[in-house]
Amino acid sequence: MAPIVDTSSAPSWKRTDASRWIDNGFVWLTAAFAIAVAILLIAIALQVGGQAMPAIRAFGLGFLVNSRWDPVANIYGAWPQVYGTIVTALIALVIAMPVGVGIALFLSEDFLPDKIKQPIVFLIELLAAIPSVIYGIWGIFVFIPFIRPLGNWLHQNFGWIPLFSTPPAGPGVYVAGIILAVMILPIIAAISRDALVAVPSELRQAAYGLGATRWETIFKVILPAASSGILGGAMLGLGRAMGETMAVTMVIGNSNAASPSILAQGSTVASLLANQFAEAGGLQVSSLMYAALVLFLLTLIVNIIAQYIVSRIRLKY
Repeated sequence: MAPIVDTSSAPSWKRTDASRWIDNGFVWLTAAFAIAVAILLIAIALQVGGQAMPAIRAFGLGFLVNSRWDPVANIYGAWPQVYGTIVTALIALVIAMPVGVGIALFLSEDFLPDKIKQPIVFLIELLAAIPSVIYGIWGIFVFIPFIRPLGNWLHQNFGWIPLFSTPPAGPGVYVAGIILAVMILPIIAAISRDALVAVPSELRQAAYGLGATRWETIFKVILPAASSGILGGAMLGLGRAMGETMAVTMVIGNSNAASPSILAQGSTVASLLANQFAEAGGLQVSSLMYAALVLFLLTLIVNIIAQYIVSRIRLKY
């Protein structure tokens, strides 16, 4: 007797040659786009590096620790701008990350009905579409007068701490940091929400089945499972904060000094480029290109560290 072959599970369709060609063409097309982006990135870095070479030869690594920026004497150092870039980005990340993750949790779990949840998601994502110059104008005319009493209170009561040792003069590093936090909040909230929604429902059900409460499930199961995505979103927000130009230029004060006080005025690499590039010439242009190259490398380092941390967490969970 011949064996009975069960063909019920065999696919009822077969790929045609045209379908196979379309699939292979799509793969090659996306690979070509990815390679083109990498080549474009390298070309930009080489172009900026080539134009920065006269300043690199003239000042070397001393450019990164020198605070003097003097176009008359042709002496340039970008330490205040590098310091301001790092400090404002960190202030923004410290504020935006817990708020963004909290918003993502609130919108991904069953705290609200969909009729209320969807408009809130839309409004948060709308923050990312507002032009940065609008944030700058809002910062000058609305936020600085609003936040100034808090700055005065911090200086009067905690001025013995170097972090608040400078009387606030309106624009300042802390104002720029808070504005940046508002600007990167949609990025962190949206990516974190996507990561939380992508956690398999079986994990939630298993935790509830073992007797865990909602908050135990969130903090011990869902957040660890989504931590790689949340951290990736935070690092993307940090990179965005380091490169923001117009809003920061309008509210940071553009002072060529590095102060330990976040209430003091300061500047960033991006604001330095925005303020001086139009009227620069000769070695000053090369120095601005050198500063741009430093910002490029800082952003690259942040992304490499983020990728490393995300891969380590993904292996853990």
